[in-house]
Amino acid sequence: MEIQGLVHDKGIKPKDKTETIRTWLLNKTLTVDELVEFAQSAKDPIKATCIEAIELATRTKPELATTSCVTFVSHALQEKAPRVKWESARVIGNTAHLHANTLDEAIRHLLINAEHTGTVVRWSAAYALSRIVRLKTPQSTALIPVIQSIHLREANKSIKKMYADAIRDVT
Repeated sequence: MEIQGLVHDKGIKPKDKTETIRTWLLNKTLTVDELVEFAQSAKDPIKATCIEAIELATRTKPELATTSCVTFVSHALQEKAPRVKWESARVIGNTAHLHANTLDEAIRHLLINAEHTGTVVRWSAAYALSRIVRLKTPQSTALIPVIQSIHLREANKSIKKMYADAIRDVT
């Protein structure tokens, strides 16, 4: 089965679609670049499913995320759909250590998403920003005071803790 057929098959549950795509990525039946090319023109629910599959695959194999993948998810951080935003942020968090020099756009969008009304979007932005800050690059070092400021404003305890742990780790 190909990606187009899978995502449009109403007989397959959404989680099963995501898991199938993740498996294809991990066993190299489908490349991340092929998936990104497909997802770029997809509607938000399908795009989110594709990005979620990338997120799941990059948890165990972050090296699957190519530069074009990171560029794609960096752009996707500014999409309207919250699920697209949060899955994209998680991909950035999983792969930041491999793409430290190409995260400027992602950081800008993550900082915007850190103020989003949706808790999951903020949590995912915090996850990615916390991972980036820990890289200890000049770019990430400049983020420390910004993260501290966000930490002070954040009301959600789990998000606050994520920022606090990152700040503690780098200071």
